[in-house]
Amino acid sequence: GFQAFLRWLLGIGALTFALLMSARMGIFQETLYKQFGKHSKEALFYNHALPLPGFIFLASDIYDHAVLFNKSELYQVPVIGVTVPIMWFYLLMNVITQYVCIRGVFILTTECASLTVTLVVTLRKFVSLIFSILYFQNPFTLWHWLGTLFVFIGTLMYTEVWNNLGTTKSQLQKDKK
Repeated sequence: GFQAFLRWLLGIGALTFALLMSARMGIFQETLYKQFGKHSKEALFYNHALPLPGFIFLASDIYDHAVLFNKSELYQVPVIGVTVPIMWFYLLMNVITQYVCIRGVFILTTECASLTVTLVVTLRKFVSLIFSILYFQNPFTLWHWLGTLFVFIGTLMYTEVWNNLGTTKSQLQKDKK
């Protein structure tokens, strides 16, 4: 009904806001890199170390979840052979994969324009969404197809594939003559 539509609009608005703020942060980083040099490790550190004191306000929730994690079923980690509660293992794997991902993004910010970085991150989120839909066997609706179309058209427009195809065809015709 109408309430579900409002929640959907709120979600779209939140995603749009996050994307715009991510783009703004990319422009800010690009400006800093031009002024002070390209130091991706330092930027990664400060982006993650400065917010840490804010977690003091969530201390009781963090403690409650640590207790819940300790109560989860035990899991023997392959290769190492250590047995840990499975939720701690999941958290560790999530932290490692997130570190690899965000480290790659910070390196990419030193090598590419902020718009390119935003496009790459958006495409990664899109692939994650598609993987999630397939893995959890959720329906792939008309809205998903429309979003997919917009993502690919936007990517192709940014990379100027159509312009390059026209140039390639005209070059091939000149080479034949």
